[in-house]
Amino acid sequence: MAAADSDCACTDATITGGYPSPISPPYPELSKEVELHRAMSAETRSGAYAISSKDIIFEDEWLVVVNKPSGIYCETLLSSLSSCSRTSALQSNLHLANRLDRDTSGLMVITKSNKVAAKLVKAFTDHKVKKTYLAFCVGNAPVWEKIKVSSGHGRSKFGAWRVYSASDVGKVLPGGSLVKSMATSFEVLSINRQGKFRGPNKHNMDELKSVIVQENGIEGNETDEILVRAYPESGRTHQIRLHCQHLGFSIRGDVKYGGVHEWKGMDCDFHALHAESLSFEHPITGLLVFLVAPCPSWVSEACFTTSDGYE
Repeated sequence: MAAADSDCACTDATITGGYPSPISPPYPELSKEVELHRAMSAETRSGAYAISSKDIIFEDEWLVVVNKPSGIYCETLLSSLSSCSRTSALQSNLHLANRLDRDTSGLMVITKSNKVAAKLVKAFTDHKVKKTYLAFCVGNAPVWEKIKVSSGHGRSKFGAWRVYSASDVGKVLPGGSLVKSMATSFEVLSINRQGKFRGPNKHNMDELKSVIVQENGIEGNETDEILVRAYPESGRTHQIRLHCQHLGFSIRGDVKYGGVHEWKGMDCDFHALHAESLSFEHPITGLLVFLVAPCPSWVSEACFTTSDGYE
């Protein structure tokens, strides 16, 4: 396994043909087996999933916001909503305004008309929708309380999403795509259960001084438990997962990006990442909509919380 990873990393770093070299490691060999198992489990789980009223966080005549469970595919929400009596007549007009990874839980917006879909998809694309995520990580406890990380993002020669130096933004990658910029702000909520859970920061996290990524990240050799809230400014694929890995504390269960597969004697069936909140202008009424999903159970494992997770 080590030899295979070494060969892959060597190819990335030295036989790039003039392309920028990624500064995050390649996928570990174990991730192939884990991903296959999780994909097969998700197919079964998605087929059996039926949406319930507790999963619906908000609904009006134009859109519905659902708290997606871990381990099911986004499209499952469409088919499940379509079978509900309230939305069956709108089946052909249901659209996903945003997407989450299979194993990520949390808020997803589903629109009920083409007009609303176009407006909300554009709002997400233009980064006008403010989002927060919660992540339970394992690795090196940070010495900072808040930080903003800015780097490059793109697909390596082998198709994997990787972190690139910020100085590589705009450069061409294999296949013709470009290195794009990505930025994420983080705040630490708890380290080894020392900390009290609080809601999203009402102050502007965009004003944090940015750490510009130019070189390899921190190797997460420690076993501290860290609960962080992430505020993504861009919307790159696997952005928060990649930046957590770069900072030295991969998300628990995120084997693809250095996370532990087993923790405290138990296998991790999913990675511990949750799309916590959304804030956006309603595409029809123009009113500000701010929505928060209930905390997953692992939040209380990482931090002291109230019954609903919020003070």
